[in-house]
Amino acid sequence: MSISDALAKAGAKPAGKRPYFLDRGVERVLAITMAVVQELAVARQRVDTLERLLRAKGILTESEIENFKPDADAATERAVWTQEYLARVLRIVQQENEAAAASGDVASEDVAEEISLP
Repeated sequence: MSISDALAKAGAKPAGKRPYFLDRGVERVLAITMAVVQELAVARQRVDTLERLLRAKGILTESEIENFKPDADAATERAVWTQEYLARVLRIVQQENEAAAASGDVASEDVAEEISLP
């Protein structure tokens, strides 16, 4: 998968404008924070599982894990993953920029406001 394909996939969103229930700035920070929290929780569980299995089987020691240096291919894979991760974390910013550039989209809060007018 190319970086541009990964970025496009990470930024996928439903049709229409994003509804906001709190201040937009607060929701932006909350969305970014929760994306980081979700990614970190999953990563932490996987790392813990792998390290426990490797130590239990006597395959690696703690010092071998701590002192690992990736080769060029691994470093490249990590760089691609990092770009995909940042795209997921900053998804709300990308979507807001796309929404600002789009014309004709109607936000659900705009519709609600319009139908509630006397």
